[in-house]
Amino acid sequence: MQLPLGNVLPSLQTLLLFSAILLILASYVQRRRRRQQLKYPPGPLRLPIFGNVFQIDTTKAHVSVQEFVRKFGNIFSMELFGVPMMTVTGLPLIKEVLINQGQVFVDRPQFPLQTYTFKSVGLLMSNGQEWKDQRRFTLMTLRNFGLGKKTLELRIQEEATYLIEAIREEKGQPFDPHFQINNAVSNIICSVTFGNRFEYHDSQFRELLKSLDQVSVLQASWECQFFNIIPWIMKFLPGAHKKLFREFKKLESFVVHVIKQHKEDQNSEEARDFIDAYLKELSKGNNSSSFNEDNLVSCTLDLFFAGTETTSTTLRWALLYMALYPEIQGKIQAEIDRVIGHSRQPTMADRENMPYTYAAIHEVQRMGNIIPLNAARVATVDTTLAGYHVPKGTWLLTNLTALHRDPKEWATPETFNPEHFLENGEFKKRESFLPFSAGKRVCLGEQLARAELFIFFTCLLQRFTFQAPPDTQLSLDFRTGMTVSPAPYKICAIPRETEPKLSL
Repeated sequence: MQLPLGNVLPSLQTLLLFSAILLILASYVQRRRRRQQLKYPPGPLRLPIFGNVFQIDTTKAHVSVQEFVRKFGNIFSMELFGVPMMTVTGLPLIKEVLINQGQVFVDRPQFPLQTYTFKSVGLLMSNGQEWKDQRRFTLMTLRNFGLGKKTLELRIQEEATYLIEAIREEKGQPFDPHFQINNAVSNIICSVTFGNRFEYHDSQFRELLKSLDQVSVLQASWECQFFNIIPWIMKFLPGAHKKLFREFKKLESFVVHVIKQHKEDQNSEEARDFIDAYLKELSKGNNSSSFNEDNLVSCTLDLFFAGTETTSTTLRWALLYMALYPEIQGKIQAEIDRVIGHSRQPTMADRENMPYTYAAIHEVQRMGNIIPLNAARVATVDTTLAGYHVPKGTWLLTNLTALHRDPKEWATPETFNPEHFLENGEFKKRESFLPFSAGKRVCLGEQLARAELFIFFTCLLQRFTFQAPPDTQLSLDFRTGMTVSPAPYKICAIPRETEPKLSL
């Protein structure tokens, strides 16, 4: 006698579902036992499959992490959809990861969103010999085009003059300084990479800067986080991830077009910029090297992103803090007036005679906290950290937020206070200050960023006093993406009318 098919299917479905649940639980229990046997770091309770994903607020992940630090200590573990992760807090552990075991944690983790955007080539996301080759070549080329030399300083000074004129056009009325600052900072790396700068009223370039901003901010969206987990499903669904891909494609197409133009009018005798220098390297025809057009596009995009986003975000935090702390702004302006006056531009040589201004820039970086958990690393082999087992493939996050807000290191950790970087009136370096990271993957553009921050910031405060618009309360609200940036704000730039206009 045969059973009706309708009676069999529900029983089979129930059996399969029950079996799947048992397998998931068994796998979860097995992993938990293995962690205990290998002395794995403590951490929050994980759900099967999902791990700790529901305990992390992606719009302020660095804030969620601090709650775990308070509960579990300076090294804790978590898991996001099967990806093991550890976070380390405190200078000794951070130095252990970035410097002492720098070769073990030198690689970047690979994830699906990256495959659709920055890929696994270029400067930011490549690993191994490919990363070493691209970094070495890029650093050498940037030096050839003025990094650390007077020529690049002159470019920054020239661009500062254009920025001052753009802000002067606002006539002291409330305005959002985002894209003027973005354009000014971006023009420095563009002059080195593309061979030219872009006018502030260039509508095409302004659209590119908006695309760059969108790509940065959208990465924190829940759709992009889920794309990393289930890309085979998310690629068919609408959402913020699709917008990110569209905006990134605009940036990529722009770079590809510029490279095509360089090929058409390339000067075989002398490289005019980074793209020319890279094309010359390609012309050597070394098939065994990592130099190819994919890497050229990715390296150029990496320089454009990193050379624009981080420094411009820091400067936007700087203007916001100046408006919120007018007495500090006044002290900086008094130092500028005393050391530089009104008739010439600031130079890098002025920096050592301006400890308060230099300290204030460092304090902006500390409080702005633009890369709060640093760029993730991944263990290339099994290792140990603080006596705990770290399996190969584990992601490592270094908690710069806690380092830069440690009450043992900073007298007023939650308050903007340039005195943190002063001692007896002189500038004081702080070991617990790592906005550019450390070790083998320390920020390639640190020297350029420091020059830009000092010259742009000092020029702006030499010419303007920044304050909140009438009847407006400015806040320190932020947006999370590739960086932690200020929420959009409007500010007034009141000209300091005692000085004549600068001439180059």
